[in-house]
Amino acid sequence: MKIIFMGTPQFAVASLDALIKAGSDIIAIVTAPDKPAGRGKKLSESAVKQYAVENGLKVLQPEKLKAPEFLEELKALKADLQVVVAFRMLPEAVWNMPPKGTINLHASLLPQYRGAAPINWVLINGERESGVTTFFLKHEIDTGDILFTEKVTLTGKETAGELHDRLMQKGAGLLVKTVKGVESGRYNEHPQSALLEGVELKHAPKIFKEDCLIDWTQSAEGIYNKIRGLSPSPTAYTTLGDKILKVYAATFEIVEPSIQPGAFFTDNKTHLKFAANDGYVYLTDVQLEGKKQMDIGAFLRGNKL
Repeated sequence: MKIIFMGTPQFAVASLDALIKAGSDIIAIVTAPDKPAGRGKKLSESAVKQYAVENGLKVLQPEKLKAPEFLEELKALKADLQVVVAFRMLPEAVWNMPPKGTINLHASLLPQYRGAAPINWVLINGERESGVTTFFLKHEIDTGDILFTEKVTLTGKETAGELHDRLMQKGAGLLVKTVKGVESGRYNEHPQSALLEGVELKHAPKIFKEDCLIDWTQSAEGIYNKIRGLSPSPTAYTTLGDKILKVYAATFEIVEPSIQPGAFFTDNKTHLKFAANDGYVYLTDVQLEGKKQMDIGAFLRGNKL
């Protein structure tokens, strides 16, 4: 099959690389336009574009996916199948173009955690299972018929960064399996509606800065899950005086706190703990506004509280 691959970040690169190594005929990739980044505002290429250029692949970077010139260029390529990994929402004119359709890799066990940030929300909610899913695209986002899934067990301690890397590799393998299945016709489609009966649906919307603020009136474990679910990015934070303190890692204990939620205690050496509603959260890796990220010992040596 002739395949067009659509993706942007590093998560998608693993899948593109796996498809190429498995012998798939990638005739073009579609990725985000170059964007100014850093202090010098130099144009930055997406991870997928960098990989594509290094491997001599044709690159398309449309500003608008409905632009007539882009649709004509896509049509002229005559792809049999399109593969989407961590890209953006496609108009029907794009996803409905190839005769074999468009498949998507999603970093959750659909229908749970549909949306832009499944890896983060799975951990924030303290789940003990996650995984990857491939499915055919249709009108509503992340609702298409499921092709294949692969589960992973969670420990309750991993960060979003660590789960990202696990699912990136799991997803790459699952995508190769899916493409081979579509090519040979050996696959079954499972409507997501069949999996929804009597199930509470959990969502994974895009995360904004206000979502990252720690609410110390919550449970200690809930705060701990939020910290690891947002680490290393976009990062949970609290305030210390008039400055923002990002929190990358923490531990917690359940015990009757002797101070009000949000108040903190420190020995100014190795411990900085904040009270939650049912215990304490010990910060272990932080970054004060305007400073570098550091472990709590280094932070306390430089910032007497």
